[in-house]
Amino acid sequence: MRHQIRCPVASTIALIGGKWKPSILLQIKDGPCHFNELCRRLPHITQRVLTLQLRALARDGIVMRRSGEGNPPKMEYSISKKGMTLGPALQILEDWGHENLLA
Repeated sequence: MRHQIRCPVASTIALIGGKWKPSILLQIKDGPCHFNELCRRLPHITQRVLTLQLRALARDGIVMRRSGEGNPPKMEYSISKKGMTLGPALQILEDWGHENLLA
């Protein structure tokens, strides 16, 4: 792991924090998603930023990347086994946001 922060919360935030990573993870937590579908679901993110964020999540073992059929191949992203362990934490953050920010 490239993060050398000793605080577990800070290490986790370094891994999945930022403007887009939590939103990306919420979009693929229930099943695989193609890159173009993620672009449609997250219309305010640029394709470049989405690519960089997905690569970082894949590099850190949170997301799996799979090349699909077609020319060019359709890239499909899904949560890894390691990433699935973040599910309860992401759900709590999502619930908190609905209760406190969207109300």
